[in-house]
Amino acid sequence: MVTLVGALRAVRVATAERSLLPTDEPVDILIADGRIADVAPTGALDLSRLARGSILDGDGGWVVPGLWDHHVHTVQWALAAQREPLGDVGSAREAADRMSRAAVLPDGRRVGSGYRAVRWTDAPDLGLLDAATGDVPTYLINADVHSVWLNSAAFRREGFAPTTDGLLREADAFEISRRLNAAEPALADAAVADAARRAASRGVVGIVDFDMAWNEDAWARRLAAGFDAHRVAFAVYPDHLDRAIAEGWTSGSGIEGDPLGLVRRGPLKVISDGSLGTRTAACSAGYTDDPHNHGVLTVAPEELRDMLVRAAGAGIDAAVHAIGDVALSSAFDAFALSGATGTIEHAQLVRHADLARFARLGVAASVQPQHAVDDRDAADALWAAQTALAYPLASLHRAGASLRFGSDAPVAPLDPWLAVAAAVHRTDDDRPAWHPEERLDVETALAASGRGGTGTDGESPARIRPGADADLVLCGLDPSSASAAELRSMPVQATLLAGRATYLDPGYGG
Repeated sequence: MVTLVGALRAVRVATAERSLLPTDEPVDILIADGRIADVAPTGALDLSRLARGSILDGDGGWVVPGLWDHHVHTVQWALAAQREPLGDVGSAREAADRMSRAAVLPDGRRVGSGYRAVRWTDAPDLGLLDAATGDVPTYLINADVHSVWLNSAAFRREGFAPTTDGLLREADAFEISRRLNAAEPALADAAVADAARRAASRGVVGIVDFDMAWNEDAWARRLAAGFDAHRVAFAVYPDHLDRAIAEGWTSGSGIEGDPLGLVRRGPLKVISDGSLGTRTAACSAGYTDDPHNHGVLTVAPEELRDMLVRAAGAGIDAAVHAIGDVALSSAFDAFALSGATGTIEHAQLVRHADLARFARLGVAASVQPQHAVDDRDAADALWAAQTALAYPLASLHRAGASLRFGSDAPVAPLDPWLAVAAAVHRTDDDRPAWHPEERLDVETALAASGRGGTGTDGESPARIRPGADADLVLCGLDPSSASAAELRSMPVQATLLAGRATYLDPGYGG
């Protein structure tokens, strides 16, 4: 049962707003009607009289604004828990062997996810997978989701002509993922609810949902079933843009049957190029192991411009996936010509001349810091000839870009503390920081992980002050002094969503 919280007692504000407080000692945060009503030195307020709900004793713990993941593929993230994890396999042969022993799902398929072929010592091959998996339709989803490795039985089941290496890429891979994610609604919704509970245990109060589906019906169904774990802004894709416009979609508007006001319509999502791992991100220079390959623009510049013009005219923001520098420049041109607002998703390879265009055009950089540490070896190997900046963070921040952090779950785990640690330390192992000049300070990383990000694009950033939403996270450590390992495993004692405790650590004595 969700606990209504009327106050947090004896907590410390971990963000820069602590400088606005009259004391360095712990404070009490009074909550009313889902918002912060007052912040005062501990003991200055009569909480027993004023608090309308439980009083959580913070015992000097640290409070940050509720955390957001600004890039999630919700159903695919939720269903990943039911799929064979392949993130640790080191070769195609090992992956095929692992899948030969994977559980067969109720729909008769074997599905694995999270492999990174860019790290393998050999290459995917149809015959290799067939020999290991036989007649059971078997699917291996690359961590970047831009390619899927299938056996012959899976090709037959899906009606695709088999390829020599067994790989489908880009649009064909997305179609396979759509089919695999098209679970029975009850099964998918149960998985989403379970995943949302896990996210709340890490301080998550909101996500931006980029599922490749008509998401309004799914979220209306979940709300009707009682979903109340976090806030949601859900996207629409180009194949549903006509429907969205006809139904009066506008970004930020709510949907029916949402008494808590948690779910909002979000942006138009456009995937304009590929990925580093699949070697399809559109880049100025060729890939080191294939110099004639510069990746691919999956949406022509004029088509992208026209989409954004239509979206902007209907009041719909745009979220443009652009990983390579060529795709990024094309996306900026489309934003400039259309007058659209929104985000560029990923921005993993940015020309120096394009850095200032984020702030100038009011386009936020929706980036995934964990990708930088996951991809550092692949970027060094495959983008050695590139002259643009790889996975910039500090450079974007200095240029005035509004930063919004996410995970791209299930590409990386949905845990904002991993994003904060990766942004601050630029490594998640015992190696030195990768491109340490792109590190951020903890306060900026936390702001980027909150609603609205760092807020320089006009979006109001999350705050801990009277009048703000009571979306709060009580932490067991001070983020500003935590080590990289401590940030990654940050103990979350409580997560509040509009003053409701969506998570309480069972061992927390508050």
